[in-house]
Amino acid sequence: MGGDANLNLRQLEAFRATMRSGSITEAAEIMHISQPSVSRLIADIERSVGFPLFLRSGRGLIPTLEANTFYKGVEGMFVGVERLQELADSIRTTSGGIISIATIQSIAWFELPRAVNQLYQRYHDIRFMIHVRNTPGILDAVQMNQFDLGIVGQQPPYQGVETLFQTAAPYVCLMPEDHRLVGQAGTVDLEELSNSETFVTSGGAFPDTMMSISSALSNKMQGCSRLSATNMSVAASLVRETGVLAIIDPFSAEQAVNMGGVVFRPIAQDLKYYVSIVTSGREQLSRQAIELAEVLAQQITARVACVMSYAD
Repeated sequence: MGGDANLNLRQLEAFRATMRSGSITEAAEIMHISQPSVSRLIADIERSVGFPLFLRSGRGLIPTLEANTFYKGVEGMFVGVERLQELADSIRTTSGGIISIATIQSIAWFELPRAVNQLYQRYHDIRFMIHVRNTPGILDAVQMNQFDLGIVGQQPPYQGVETLFQTAAPYVCLMPEDHRLVGQAGTVDLEELSNSETFVTSGGAFPDTMMSISSALSNKMQGCSRLSATNMSVAASLVRETGVLAIIDPFSAEQAVNMGGVVFRPIAQDLKYYVSIVTSGREQLSRQAIELAEVLAQQITARVACVMSYAD
């Protein structure tokens, strides 16, 4: 394969559908074409790019390492195309515009909907498009102008974007509502708790760089942990069901408490959860998008102040 032809949109659609479904048959159904047509498009794109995209395994397909890397770029391109379609729909059907937001999950549950509602009630010609992603994906997408605003959860600085707002919130300790420490004043000390309690870890570890947790304490807490969840909502559910504890950001903690069965306490260690609002450039934002960022920043600031007051 020598990469001797040009890529076209139909080939990329076939590749995307096959990556998403894992099957030529299902990709054909998605695209409403025959299986041989999909196979031919995949063969064409492999000749175009100059490397294999799939390996056959039994009756299925396994993407190559090159295919997985290539797919990230293809998916980003299609997100941009879909946003253009949304914009065209908005221009055709309304006199207003679209505000597109990519957010981390912890802000997606309460703070962002509350901020959106303020503008939603006031501007009847504005449409809101909200996508939930992880921080690296959001930063990449905002740099490529795929979203107006990005809400990320990583310590700054960030490359290639403009930061409209940033703050750091203290992590909290989530525990069952009948735990012996519930109702006590002040903070809880993770050094002391780790002598008698077990914790849900995040992917088998604690995010040292994000939380500023000491390596010794992190290793100690990991050593006795039997539960791990990379999703904060799942971690909260594990706390509720098993009685173990979890270190969790205050925004996810609010969601967990509202679901019932758990409470949170401030912790003595200075572990920070960073939240920032970013854009590719303030000059490219509409007045309403800037207003949304300001409203959300005020709400996040108020939430952080509320959590910090619990430690007094």
